[in-house]
Amino acid sequence: MLTAAKGSVAALMFFLELGVLISVARWGFTRDSGLVVRILLGVGGPVVLATLWGLFAAGGRARHQLHGVARAAFETAWFGCGAAALAASGLVTAGVVFAFLYLADAALRLLWNQV
Repeated sequence: MLTAAKGSVAALMFFLELGVLISVARWGFTRDSGLVVRILLGVGGPVVLATLWGLFAAGGRARHQLHGVARAAFETAWFGCGAAALAASGLVTAGVVFAFLYLADAALRLLWNQV
């Protein structure tokens, strides 16, 4: 049973990672700006975040893998961008739920030594 729960926590983490990219894309495409700016933000924002994730946090394959407090700070900022992007695009409740899900997932990963 615990193995299934740990697998669920890992799956939630994956979906939260995708959620950050989708949230930032939505935020970028819904800005009250010109078409070019919206495209740059909607495509460029997720690309920048995905690059940062790949460089510093992508499970065991990151070029500059972060650990400990640095990893916690990076994840908090990265997932915070997703929650903030949802709120900034008008989905405040979704942003709060997203932040709560990340915090619950992070607590369980820490408790079960999955970090």
